This record gives sequence, C-alpha cells and structure tokens, in this order.
Amino acid sequence: MTDSKTVAQTEVDQHLGELEPPTAEVDLDAAETQEWLSSLDYVLKSKGADRVRFLIEQLRDRAAEEGIQSAQDTNTPYVNTIPTKDQPAYPGNREIERRIKSIVRWNAMAMVVRANKRPGGVGGHISTFASSATLYEVAFNHFFKGRGEDGYSGDTIYFQGHASPGMYSRAFVEGRLSEENLENFRRELAPGGGLSSYPHPWLMPDFWEYPTVSMGLGPIMAIYQARFNEYLRDRGIKDTSGQKVWAFLGDGECDEPETLGAIGLAAREKLDNLIFVINCNLQRLDGPVRGNSKVIQELESIFRGAGWNVIKVVWGDDWDQLLAKDTTGLLAKRMNEVVDGQYQKYTGMPGSYIREHFFGKYPELLKLVENYSDERLEKMRRGGHDPEKVYAAYKMATELKNGKPTVVLAKTVKGYGLGEAGEGRNVAHNQKKMNEEELLEFRTRFGIPISDEEVGKAPFYTPPANSQEIKYMKERRAALGGPVPSRPTTHPTMEVPTVADYKKLIGRLEDKSCSTTFSVVQTLIALCRDKKIGKYMVPIVPDESRTFGMEGMFREFSIYAHAGQLYEPVDSSLITYYKESQDGQILEEGITEAGSMSSFNAAGTAYSSHGVNMIPFFIYYSMFGFQRIGDLIWAAADMRAKGFLIGGTAGRTTLNGEGLQHQDGHSLLNAIAFPTVRAYDPAFAYEVVVIILEGLKRMYQDGEECMYYLMSENEEYLHPAMPEGCEEGIVKGMYKFRSRDVEGAKARVQLFGSGAILNCVLKAQETLAEKYNIASDVWSVTSYTELRREAADCSRWNMLHPTETPRKSYLEEQLEGVEGPFISASDYVRALGEQLQPWIPGDYFVLGTDGMGRSETREALRRHFEVDAECVTYATLTRLAKSGLFTPAELADAIKDLGIDPDKPNPYFA
Repeated sequence: MTDSKTVAQTEVDQHLGELEPPTAEVDLDAAETQEWLSSLDYVLKSKGADRVRFLIEQLRDRAAEEGIQSAQDTNTPYVNTIPTKDQPAYPGNREIERRIKSIVRWNAMAMVVRANKRPGGVGGHISTFASSATLYEVAFNHFFKGRGEDGYSGDTIYFQGHASPGMYSRAFVEGRLSEENLENFRRELAPGGGLSSYPHPWLMPDFWEYPTVSMGLGPIMAIYQARFNEYLRDRGIKDTSGQKVWAFLGDGECDEPETLGAIGLAAREKLDNLIFVINCNLQRLDGPVRGNSKVIQELESIFRGAGWNVIKVVWGDDWDQLLAKDTTGLLAKRMNEVVDGQYQKYTGMPGSYIREHFFGKYPELLKLVENYSDERLEKMRRGGHDPEKVYAAYKMATELKNGKPTVVLAKTVKGYGLGEAGEGRNVAHNQKKMNEEELLEFRTRFGIPISDEEVGKAPFYTPPANSQEIKYMKERRAALGGPVPSRPTTHPTMEVPTVADYKKLIGRLEDKSCSTTFSVVQTLIALCRDKKIGKYMVPIVPDESRTFGMEGMFREFSIYAHAGQLYEPVDSSLITYYKESQDGQILEEGITEAGSMSSFNAAGTAYSSHGVNMIPFFIYYSMFGFQRIGDLIWAAADMRAKGFLIGGTAGRTTLNGEGLQHQDGHSLLNAIAFPTVRAYDPAFAYEVVVIILEGLKRMYQDGEECMYYLMSENEEYLHPAMPEGCEEGIVKGMYKFRSRDVEGAKARVQLFGSGAILNCVLKAQETLAEKYNIASDVWSVTSYTELRREAADCSRWNMLHPTETPRKSYLEEQLEGVEGPFISASDYVRALGEQLQPWIPGDYFVLGTDGMGRSETREALRRHFEVDAECVTYATLTRLAKSGLFTPAELADAIKDLGIDPDKPNPYFA
C-alpha cells in the first residue's frame, strides 16, 4: 500500500475534505417516486426542457398555495450546466489554437521571470493568467469584437488585472508590441518604452481602456457600463445593440463588496448585453477562497438569486465518459461533497491519492476508474481548461436573449502549467521566479521550440510571420473587428457655449439670495437645454435630487428607466413629480455613490469607447465622494475620464444640523492627490458659471483629459454682480474681490477667503476697518490647489533652468509688491491653504476647520472651528502684533471685544 493511498484512506475515514453530509430524507414510497421520475423523463423526451420547466414551476406554485415550502432552487448539481449532448461543434482549428495558446503562455511566463532576474526584481504575476489562458484565448479567437471600421463598434472588456502579462504576450505575438516592450515589463521609464504592471490607460493610452486591478472596481464598472450602453441606445444617441460588455474576475475578488454589490441592478435593468466570466481557481492571494466549502456553488446561488443566467463550466471532457457511465448519480454526489480546499490539494497529489480519496469513498466509483492509470487521473482537466466547454459556455452567454445578464463560472487551477513552481499551491499568486528545471518542464509540457541550452534564459518566442499560427490569429482578429484591447488616441471634440452665451444666467443670479448649490443646478438646467450640447449632458445623482434642489428637472428631463415608468407616481399632481421614462436623461442611481461614480466613469469615457462626447455631471453629498469612493475617482483619472464632480452640501460648517458624519472639511485636501482633478471652491454664482464653462471648453472643445471638481454649499446668501475682468482669476485660482481703504490706516493686510467663508472674511474686513483702523484687500481664492500646482511647476522649471530667465507664476504676479501680512480662511482643513506658503511674499497665517464636525448652527460651528469673522479679525491682529503694531494688552482687549473664549478646547482635538 503506497503512502498516498494510506493517507487518502485515513482522510476518507475521517470525512476530511468533505462538506457536512445533509440529513437524509427517507423515501417512504420508492415506487411512487420512480413513477414521478419516469413521468418527468417522458415529458423531457417527448415535449422538451421548456415543458418540464413549466410543470415544475406549476408544482412549486401549487405547493406554496397549500403552505408547503420547497427547498430554494438557487443551486444546481456540481456539474457543467451545458450537457455534452447540447455542446455545439467547435468552429476553430483546435491544434493551431493550442499552439498559439502555448506560445502566449510561454511569453507571459518569460516576461515575468526575466523581469525578476534583474536587480530590483520588479515583480509580476504568472499564476492568474496561467489559470485563465483558455478562458481568454477562446474569447480572443471567437468572441471578443474589435472596434471595427468606425473604431467604436467593439465589445467593452474589463480584463482581470493580474492577468495582464497574458494580454501583453498575445499583443507581442500579434506584432503590436515589441520584444523591447516585453523586456521592459514594469519598467516604464526604461529607454524604448515599457509596459505597465496592470491595465492602466493613463500610462498606456493606446492599449488599455479600463483599470481593473483594484479588485472589485472592474465588476461594478462593467455593470454600469452595460447599463450606460443601453442608456445611449434608449436615448437615440448611439446604437449599441451589437456590443457586449465582458468582465473577467477572480472568485476571491467576489469578496469585495463592489464586485457583487450591484448585480441586482444588472438583472433589474435586463442587461443581457453583460457577461461576467469568473475564473474560479479556488485560490486567493494567500490561500483557498472557500477552503471549507464551495465557492462555485455559493456564487451560483448568489447570481441565480439575483436573477442572472448562470453557466457552470466545472469539468473538462475527460469527465464526460465517467459521468455518462455513472447511472447511480454517485459521481455527481461525490463531486458536490468535496470542499474546495481538498480540490486544491488534488492538484499537487499523485493519481493514487486521487483514486483513493476522491473515488475511493464509494466502491461503485472505484469501479468506474479501474481501467484508468494514476497518470490519467492526474491529468483530468477542470472545465476552464477545456476549450470546447468554454466555447459552449460563451456561445450560450452571447446568444441568450432572455433579458438577463449572464455569469460563467469556470473552474480552473491557479498556476496551471507551472508544475512544482506553483501549480495549485498557496504560493502560486506570488510566484515570480522559476529555476531552469522548472522552465524546461514548462517548455516541454507546452511544446515551445526552444533548445535546452537556451531555455534557462527564458527567451521570448514568436513564430515566423508566415506561420500557420500568426496567420490564424490575425485572420481571427480581423474577422472579429480588429485587435483588443485597444484605445484610440485621437478623439472627437465639440463646440461648447461661452461665458458670453451665459451672461443672462449670470445676470439672473446677480443680487439673488441663494446657495452655490442652487447656482450649480441652475447652470446644469441651462446646459441641458442648450442647443449645442444639451442632449449630451448626463446628470447623475445618488438619491439626493431633492436635497440639491433638482426636483424641478424631473418633469422636464425625466429620470432614465430602461423599462419606462410602469406606475402612476404618488405625486403626479405636482409639477415636480417623479417622472421616469425610457429616454430619460437623468441617472438617479439610488443610494449608491459607488454605482453613481461607475456611471460617471462610463459616461466620462464615452468619447474614447463610443466616439461620443457625453458630459457627466455627478452631484453628491460632498463627504461621500473623495473620502468614500476615492478609489473609483482614482480609476476615473486612470481611464482618462472627463466630466464634472459636484460636492454638494460641502464644507465643515455650512451643513448645519447634520453632524460629524456628513460635514466635509477635507475633500479638497484629498483631491490634491488626483493629478487630473481641477478642484474649486467657488463663493459666488458667477464664479460657478465661469468655472463650469471653462471646464466644458478645456475638456470637450480643447480635448483635455481631466475632471472638474466643484464644492457647492447649501447656505443662502446674497450673490453680487460679476466684477469686470475677473474670469482669468476665477479660473487660475484667485482674484482681488474688494478693497477697503481707511484714512490714516495703521496697516494694510491681505485677506483670502473662499466658498461660504468668504462672507466671514468680508465681514472681518469691515470690522478691521471700523474698529481697528486697518485697511485691507479681500481676495476670492477659488482654488488653492490650482494656484499651488502652477506655482510649483514654475519653481521646478526655474530650478532646472538656472541660466534662463525665471518664470513667474500667476500667484506671484498677483501678489508682487502687495503689502502683507496675509490671512487665509476656508471651510476646509488648514493644509489646503498652507499649500501656498512658499510663494506668499510675507507673513502668512491660515485658518481652517481641522477636527471632527458636529451638529450645530453655522454660526456656532464657525466660532468652534475659529473661522468666523471675529476669529479672522483677531488672527489678523496677532500677525500685525508681530511687527509691533499691537501690544499684548491690546490683543487681550480685542479678545474681549470680539467675544472670543481663549480657554475653549482646541477644535482639532475636541
């Protein structure tokens, strides 16, 4: 008896590696049971599966009427969904495709191994693509639609991030990437050009379309992309009916809440243009995904329960004969009993162990494989490695037109083909190196024509240009519309309205008491009505329309609903009733900032994916943006999305009454880290309009790939007329708004304000003049970040060009010769204003709202955070005292006069 056989028998006796057996129900009338089963067989043979399905549903409904609860029908047996008899003929040349796949495998592996042989070992992942090569190659050869003649008719594909070496390898064999590119994998600054670690459109704008390696983002973005494709079609903007959206992901990735959080939407919106392919290699980064259970069954239950079509590809054709011969059903039962951790173990064990542990539990199963050698048992494939099984699944997924999205659950082995280097092992994900013996084994297993002498160098290999392999893969891609992934680098532009066109809107908001949020919404409404760009506007809101005063848009522009409005709204008698329609313009997403941002990303990249400039306008609770969905905003930057992000109810003190979890004093600080985001904090309505129109010009007329982020507050106050010639300053970040001269002034100071706090600064200006004989200039600072970026860019240029005439930033030009000190106040943390410190020509002091928010009135909050008019006034006096203009005693008197409590807790720690 072999050691493996001994171990296996012991484990079987202990039920090791098995699910807990269910409580068996006793069949009290076996003859009656057989009659029912025979009847089912008769109906199946004579009238087909649809009739069987109908009868079963009738029986279930009748039982429910009598109060009899049946078991949940969200799981099917642990076998392939498509029976062998229903499997379509494979249309391609299996042998040529096998050789192509082997070459792609080799180059993907060689790229990572070579990268890690160099000093520094830049990393890379082999095992994910090794497990999913068949899943991708079948799709490349037969399903993925390229962009076609017009450049915008292809499928949308979210590739699994860790599988990127396989995509690079295929592009290399196709001639789209050079050997130097592969040599420079993960060395993007190397001469000749390198390849990014994962799908990154920002770094490879002519190759990748969507960033997916931040796990969970690909799936949720794919869902909303599929829905956005329907939105384009339903609104008559583009016919997307021939385009599919594919998302490739891992079973471990399904633990991310974003992965499964929106699958209900896909079913509810009847997105049969959406296909998920989940590579179930049963392993996360560190170990089994569901070692003690079965992730495929779990995922099947989740997706079926959510209303998806589920196609399981569990077993390769090696198992077909055994399943056909098994008349007892014991094989399917055994397949279901064994847990994933044990299946993973089978991969690294000899055939004798598999025989005794898997088949050995039931004598009947041992009988089934008595003529199978141990070697044959070891080589029996999982379904995700069988091209015919995968093709059958994809064909069904692409042809189903039942109003449901489809998920393909394909069972594979992580690190497939790596042998001792990592096949099916817990170390597989981090495997980056292979010794010469392992390379030889890989070379031989996949038949790569590289000599024993050369194999240790892991050379790249591509067949001659006139070889069968190259001709075949190019012919297949040409027939399907061209290479994928690919992304165009020239994009459509459009004429947009100007400030002159919107003078009337600016005039209407002049001398009006309103919030900047109101100004934003009024601008949005005007843009949606605009004859040039109106139909391309995409208002997006996560169930806060009424909070932001957008309910007036419902009736005029409608809320998009793929099925239309199937009910009479309860408020239909009101002018602002909740109106849904199939061609609606507003995307009202419900309570999901992540889903809303995914819609933004789909709309914001429509110019590159669909050749249409769509203009997303995503307005949301400011606190739930950069803090909550920053990863999706970062993905938007990576994929070069365009559009407007509006942080509604912004600021730490403007949202009175709501409290800590809603008050945002740090999103503008977070936004600093996003290079493509231009962040603004406008105080007045005309600033809002100017910034939005400038954003439209930069993004859609000039073609810049960036996003505009505006803070909008809900505090109402009087908005002044637009000063002459302030447009440049608004856009660049600051302009002088008002000066206050004082006869015989003690000093002159510069006061910076932004957003709603600018009003506190203006009030402080009057107090300084009337009480303390101080003259001042008040500057509206619309963007500290834009000022800092330009100033830092000039400083860098000057540092690197010491012999040339120094450049001067806009900030330095504006403040040249200006008398200080300089006092800054905003509704955000001090670090926002402190960005400008190196370029301020004098003493500079910043006030801000550092600390936790709380529920109070605006006045109380501003006193608490020390940004109200009195605190701005006192801060100014303390800076003047540094130059001897005020004594300590005078400062003490000012504290009393201004009503400031010197002993109150520091708001940062309160």
